[in-house]
Parts: sequence; structure tokens; C-alpha cells
Amino acid sequence: MSFRLASVCLVLCLSFQAVASPPLPEEAAVFLRDHCVDCHDGPEGEGGFNLSSLPDNLENSAALAKWSRIIDRISDQEMPPIDSEQPESLESKAFVQNTTDWITDFQQKKFARLGRVRSRRLTNLQLERTLHDLLAIDLPLATQLTDELRSAGFNNIADAQAMSHFHLQSHLAVIDTALENAIAKVFDRSAPKRTNLNAQRLCRENPRRRCREPEMMDGKAVVWSSGVTYHGRLPSTTASESGWYRFTITASSLNEPEDHGVWCSVRSGRCTSGAPLLAWIGAFEATPKAQERVFEAWIPKGHMLEIRPADATIKRGRFRGGQIGTGEGAPQNVPGLAMHSIVMQRIHPAGSAETTQQHLFGSLELEMANHEIRLSPKNIRQDLELQVRKFANRAFRRPVTTTQIQPFLNMVRTGIAAGQPPLDVLMACYRGILCSPRFLYFVEPVGKLDDFAIANRLSYMLCNSMPDTVLMQLAREKKLHDKSVLRDQTERILKEHGEMDFLTRFADQWLDLVDIGFTEPDRKTHRDFDPIVQNSMLDETRYFLSDLLQQDASISRLINAEHTFANSRLARYYGIRGVTGENIQQIELDKDSNRGGLLAQGAILKVTANGTNTSPVLRGVWVSERILGKHIPPPPENVPAVEPDIRGATTIREQLQKHVSDRACAACHVHIDPPGYALENFDAAGRWRTSYSASRQKKKPAEIDASFTMSDGREFKNFQEFRQLIAENPESLARNFCEKLLVYGTGSSIHFADRRKIDKIIEQTADSDYGMRSLLHATIASDIFLCK
Repeated sequence: MSFRLASVCLVLCLSFQAVASPPLPEEAAVFLRDHCVDCHDGPEGEGGFNLSSLPDNLENSAALAKWSRIIDRISDQEMPPIDSEQPESLESKAFVQNTTDWITDFQQKKFARLGRVRSRRLTNLQLERTLHDLLAIDLPLATQLTDELRSAGFNNIADAQAMSHFHLQSHLAVIDTALENAIAKVFDRSAPKRTNLNAQRLCRENPRRRCREPEMMDGKAVVWSSGVTYHGRLPSTTASESGWYRFTITASSLNEPEDHGVWCSVRSGRCTSGAPLLAWIGAFEATPKAQERVFEAWIPKGHMLEIRPADATIKRGRFRGGQIGTGEGAPQNVPGLAMHSIVMQRIHPAGSAETTQQHLFGSLELEMANHEIRLSPKNIRQDLELQVRKFANRAFRRPVTTTQIQPFLNMVRTGIAAGQPPLDVLMACYRGILCSPRFLYFVEPVGKLDDFAIANRLSYMLCNSMPDTVLMQLAREKKLHDKSVLRDQTERILKEHGEMDFLTRFADQWLDLVDIGFTEPDRKTHRDFDPIVQNSMLDETRYFLSDLLQQDASISRLINAEHTFANSRLARYYGIRGVTGENIQQIELDKDSNRGGLLAQGAILKVTANGTNTSPVLRGVWVSERILGKHIPPPPENVPAVEPDIRGATTIREQLQKHVSDRACAACHVHIDPPGYALENFDAAGRWRTSYSASRQKKKPAEIDASFTMSDGREFKNFQEFRQLIAENPESLARNFCEKLLVYGTGSSIHFADRRKIDKIIEQTADSDYGMRSLLHATIASDIFLCK
């Protein structure tokens, strides 16, 4: 098989025979004619909705979405409107039942033929981690791949995954990079490099030169608090080769504030104006007593560390010309960081060279000389064929058949017969295997998944990589259809591979946390915000979710928890007193606290704002769809968007009143506005406020009114009351959490036909008060998860 042919194999061209869509049931048609057509007939129908033109072809996704919305609005008694003649309750229920059966039956027949999930490929992260585990390497690869589309926040939705020549090109390049890195690692058996950097080596070489490196002071390498870019860059930490490094930093503070230490950031980059971006590594709170801290990070060749005071609330020194001269900082009495030493060591998180050799070559004999690796098997062709078969079994994540492996065995025979070096032949086979659809795509039979498909779906959901040896052995033994085995394996994977990693990757997409750096809060209005606060916000949400999952806490506590997680810097930003230490820790909140629960966490509040101001519409839609599980359709084309008036001429509440009075808008805003207004007390950077900022037109700040009425008529006066109201309905919160887990785990959006099966999942967890771990287990054991 040629390399070009192997590449072309990535493109799957599947043609399916359409499933005939049955007509709308006669009883449902009569109900619509009697109660709906009068108001929704023709182009001028209320809300811009013309019922007479709505096709009953369920193959039409737009029509299906409208039929789903009709069912939901009648089921929720939103339609017909209160001021219209109402149908009998039994009549409405019969309509909902008939149309639900109509759509569900159609979709289930379609799923039986084609599967619920179409062909789905590995995401960039999943491809990277699979290559890591397959080859025992650790270099970043996902960033070298073509950017992924996200659908409703998720990047693994099969229907949204594209495959173009750009994807093929980047995939081939990454495969070559991974194989070359693995070969280089096997050849390089040198001991990991360790560099001890004392204060002298961390400082500037010429004490008289004004620059941005630390200065020597009392035997320490000192960096002052300032606004100078790259102040604290350390050329002596420049990586001579790309790789993972462990940094052991010993440091103390200078001139620290009275009530806290000097918070410092650790970042990496070229630290030059031509390459301004810096990668976040971590942060710490320096104190007068020297402490040792350890950080691990991937450092590209030529990049160095930048370590500096980074707390936006502390006093900053002033230095002319963007450079700092020795002795210029001390007289200003600003906080500073004194570095005693740094130990820099090259590490290999993925394992030793011996591990990589075993993954690549198995029992094949190697000869390494003159910067080359040679294979010298006794039975060269048979041994290569055996190794290729073993590699394909691991790469395809299921046993390969004779038909599937034959093209690669032919490559071995052709290459050896042509006198090609055995290593080149082997690498060509590996390249072909890693360009096969069976490697890049999930192989899932229509209907119930086989054990290997279950192993893959479970592993990629929980750790974004290929199944480990334990899962594969259970798949061979056909034990993964046993619900107790599935539960035990879920617990084992979370324990061994990291519960925090699962929640981090899941929340990044479910809650849009991956977008937290998309906007930068305006420094004029958010002076206390800094990168340390932002990264602490992410930790707060991740530790919070991990705690709830570990405790199998009721899903209601996702909203009304009376605790949160923070370090001293984030607590100070929130105005929570009595928190000390740089580590994220659980904090019990006062009863009158504005914090507690997901909706009061800074990371959530930041990703739902634009960095400058807030919008009840944006936040309301986000909360409705990501937390409450209420899909909000796009606004009608004839309705203009409403943006906050930054000149302060009117309040956002006044601007939105016209939407509530317009029936075309009110249907959605009855769901959007309650959470949107409830969150108005939080600004764009996640801090609590009681009024909007003053403006030139309005010198007196406008007070914030967070009160509103829920769609079911219940009223709330403030955020705390709103939070309690939605926590009182755990079923809807549980349903939403279950749906997001299914999307993340199966790679498919939620279909209408899934509704009744999801109802069963929710019912199974009622005894645990809809515990979050119980919901995870019930989701994984569900028919939806265990079928294609």
C-alpha cells in the first residue's frame, strides 16, 4: 500500500438509503388545526411561525427542531397562550404522546439501520494521547493539528467533524513527527540533564547594564514588582532541546505587604518582543522564609522561564525605558522576589527509552552504532510481520483480521524483497497503520456495541486515550457488558488515570472553560484582575466539581453548595477573609455569602461575559443551555440584537423590556431573562457589585436590580433566591448533566428519541438524590452509551 493510498483511506465516503418519514398522526393534525392554526397561519403568523408551511418530513433537521419545540411548548403549557382558549388537559397530553411516539419511532428505526452516532474520529487531544500511549512519547502534538470545530461547546461531535486535505496533511505531519521522536528517544540513552543554577547564574551577566534579568542583591537574584514586560526572564534556563523539564525553585519575598505574601507567576517563552506570547506554568506565594517549589512543563528549544511578582494589587516600581538598572528598585520600596536557586532537570513523563523501544520493536533485536539503529532479526520477514501485527492490534484497539492486516504484511514482503533496510520497512508499515481509518476513527458496529467498542468508548470518555491492557483483556473475555464490571472499571480508570483530568477536559467543553482566555478584562475597570486570579478561578471550578463527584453529592449542590475552593489570592479577590496559603483549599462560606455553587464562580462568570461588560441575554442563554438543559433557538431574523448601552443612556433591563412585550421574543426571553438578570450582580471579571459603573451621562451609578419572575411564575428578589429556586428542581439539573455526559462520551448530540431513555437514567438515580457519581455510572451503563 502506498503512502498516498494510506492517506486517502482517511476519507470515508458512506452513502445510506434514507428511511421513509411517516406522516403526522391524524389526531395530532386535528389538534393543531383546532388550537394552533388560527394564530400561526401564513407568513404573518404570530411569532413569525407559519404552521401551515411546516413539513412533516422528519428527515429535515430544521423541521424536526420545530416539531420538537411545538411538543415542548405544549407540554410546558406555554402554548396555546394563557389569553387564548385552552384545550382539555387530556387532549394536550394525547397530542404530546402521539407526536412524541411519531418522532421517536422514526428515529429509532433510523438508528437501527445507521446507528445513533455516525462515523466519529479521534479529537486532536485524543490523537495526541493515543500516540503517547502507543509509542511511549510525550511531546505535544495536538497544537500541530488543524483546529477543531465546536458544536454546543463540544469538539467531538461526529456530525461537526470535517475531513479536508488540510486535516490529512497535518495528520501525516504529526504521524511522522511522532515516529521520528520515538526513534530518537530509543537512540538517545544519555542520562537526563540536570543543571544547578545558583543566584549568580540567574542574574544578569553585566551588573551595569540596564536590562530585564534579575539583579544581584544580598546573594539573591532579585526581581521587583513592575509593569515592565519580561522582567524576570532567565536566559540561564533556556532549553537546549525541546522537552519536559522539572524546575525546583527556591525563593523568598522582599518588602511583602502586611496581610499577604508576594504572589508570583511562572511562565515560559522566548521573552522577546518578536515572540510576545508566554505559556502559563504556575504560580506561588513567596514569603520571607525561603521555600522550595517544584513545577513541570514542556519547554520548546530556545524558550526560557520568566518568574516575577504578578499580583495586580501590589505596588509597582517605575523604571524608565522599559529596562531596569541595578539598584533602581530597592529605593522604591516595592515588593519583590528573591530567587536563591533553581534546579533544572530534563524528564520523560511517558517512560524511559527502554519503554519506547519495547513499544516500537517488541522482541526484535537492535544494533545501535554511528547514530543509526539497525534491526537484525534472525528470521527477518517473519519477525517483522509478527511485530507489525502486534502493533496493528494495539493501534486499531481491537484484534485485526487477516484481511485488515494483509496490506501491511505485503509491504513487509515487498520491502524486504527489494532490499530495503528492515527499519525503513517497519516504519513504513507503522506509518500506513497510523494513517488508516481504523486507527483514526472509532470502529463501532450498528446496534449494541461489542466489548472492544465499549472499551474504546469508556476509555476515551474518561481519559481521552486508548484502552489500557486491563480493559483490552476484559474486552477479549467479553465481560464489559456486565454492568458491575463496567462500574468497577469506571472507578479504576478514574483512580488510576486521574479524576481531575477527566473533569478538567469535560468541564472545558461543557462549561466553555477552554475559552476563559479568549477575552481580557479592561484594566481600567478591573484593576485587581491578573493571570493568577484567572488560573485560580479555573482551579476553583475543577476542584469543586471533583469534590461533588467524589462525594456523590446531589446535583442540587452544583447550584446551592455552601462551600467553594480557593487560595489566598482568589479569596482576597472575592473578598473572602481568613484564607491563607497558596494551595487551593475548601472554604466554608458564611450563610449570607454571595459565593457558593457553580454560578457564583469566577471562571463561569468570565466566560459568559465579554471582558468589558455583562449581558443578561448572553448569560441567560448560557445558563439555560449549559446548566438548566433548556435549548434556546436563535432569535427571529427580523429582531435586532440588543447590546448594553455603554454610554449609560438606558439600563440593559430597560432595553430588554421590548423583547418581553413582543410575543415573538417573549417565548424565549421568559427562560433567558431570569438567570440573566439574577447574575447581573457579578461583573465581567467575576466580582460582586451592587451598581453599574458611573458614566459621563450618569454621574450617579445605577443600582442593579436582580429580581425577576421565573417562567413558571415563581418570583425571586436576588441571586441567592434564584439559586435556591433552580436547586429545588434537581430533576432538570440531573437531566442536563446526563445529557452533557452523553454528548461528551458518545460524540453525538442529544436526539429527540433519547428523551425516554434519559428519563430512565434519571429515575435510577433518584434514591441517591441524583448524586453526580451515580449519574455518571448510570449514564455509562445506559442503552444510549452502550449502542452505536
